[in-house]
Amino acid sequence: MTVTSLDTETALVVIDLQNGFLAAPGSPHATTDVLARTAKLADAFRAHGLPVVLVRVTTAPDGSDAVPGRTEVPRRTQTPPAGWDEVAPELAGHPQDILVTKRNWSAFYGTDLDLRLRRRGVSQIVLAGIATSIGVESTARAAYEHGYHVTLAADAMTDVDADAHRHSIERIFPRLGETGTTADILALLPTTRA
Repeated sequence: MTVTSLDTETALVVIDLQNGFLAAPGSPHATTDVLARTAKLADAFRAHGLPVVLVRVTTAPDGSDAVPGRTEVPRRTQTPPAGWDEVAPELAGHPQDILVTKRNWSAFYGTDLDLRLRRRGVSQIVLAGIATSIGVESTARAAYEHGYHVTLAADAMTDVDADAHRHSIERIFPRLGETGTTADILALLPTTRA
């Protein structure tokens, strides 16, 4: 894992750090640890005048906007609890942050994320969030396909399954970008802009 550099126009993109997912256990990293590391990243990005994008996933109460198609894993049929899709309070409340609401795994599909990043001249994204092998990986794949430099904060993401997390970190992410720790990324921030 090596992060070589951060572009002068880099954005932090935080995937699904919202109440419903943070209430579940994470593996290999506890969701509380992922949230704390991501909050450090967000504070540092804001201090350097770099964009912070908070992505949340939600669905219509009746499920009418759920992604269609047959799957082998049954879909949830119960209504999620109130507030499950709200961004964690530790990250929310910064008016300069960009809030993106998605209804799919990827933060790019069906949203204006690409447009909002390009309007700000962003050429690189740093990804953190939940779940490594689902929302984070789908967003990383789409970012790579859109031509962004992709950096993945490996200790600021987690999954429901440690093997799925490890597979993304070891097999998929090296093909899409560079991985490193929160500390690695924080150390490179002063080299972007102040």
